[in-house]
Amino acid sequence: MTTQLPGMRHRIAAQSVIEELLHQQLSMPPRTRFARFWGVSPLAADSVAWYRGAQGEIEVGRILSRLPPEWRVVHALPIGEAGADIDHLVIGPGGIFTFNTKHHRGKKIWIAERVFLVNGQKQPYLRNSKFEATRVTKILHERMPQLPPVQAVIALVSPASITIKKRPDEVHVLDANYLRRWLLKRPVDLAEADLVELAVIVDASTTWSPTTSAPTPNLMAQYTKLDGEFRSALVRRIIWKLLSIATVTAIGVFVALPQLIALAENVTGNF
Repeated sequence: MTTQLPGMRHRIAAQSVIEELLHQQLSMPPRTRFARFWGVSPLAADSVAWYRGAQGEIEVGRILSRLPPEWRVVHALPIGEAGADIDHLVIGPGGIFTFNTKHHRGKKIWIAERVFLVNGQKQPYLRNSKFEATRVTKILHERMPQLPPVQAVIALVSPASITIKKRPDEVHVLDANYLRRWLLKRPVDLAEADLVELAVIVDASTTWSPTTSAPTPNLMAQYTKLDGEFRSALVRRIIWKLLSIATVTAIGVFVALPQLIALAENVTGNF
């Protein structure tokens, strides 16, 4: 009896990242009641980057889910070894696109033809994104030689600013908020018949590399619980910080009160 493998369309945004995040969390002991009271983060030190990555990919997935039905989106496609994946693959009338999501909340982005800086630090995003698109182009051309080349896109989530000195030739760099509008303005590059055939190829698990681990049960439920705990802890830390500021201010006023009274009496005594 042959077992039908699940289609890639069933994979959720950030699936690979969330799986790694939960794996990292296995080393984190449960927080004590005292730790929860003071708002200690539930995240292990090695989990923070994975958590932020998941946030970014989920946000881009949400934006892409609002595309019209003639567009197809699949997430977390395994490719190559060591758990590498394509964050999002989008196919539609305007072409085929690999999306590399980068969550850099509050960071300054500076881009030139071959340079990508985050707060002044050079990152290999342009090279990596181009490599991903080239790799997917090769995979799809083996099955549909008539397809146009895959286009690489870097989707930036919540940056403080984006400065593009000179646009890269082979990689599109966009604020995630403008992805939908940008895609819908692309010139038509694929016929409907090709899109239907391509969608079947993309959905087939045999098109892509085998996943490196078994599916995690209740993946999204576990992430949602962890996300809620993180946000609750953050709120508690903010509250405690505000209370400490208010307390210090109140103490300062109390300490200074006798001098303020003396000053007031001195001023009124002159009238």
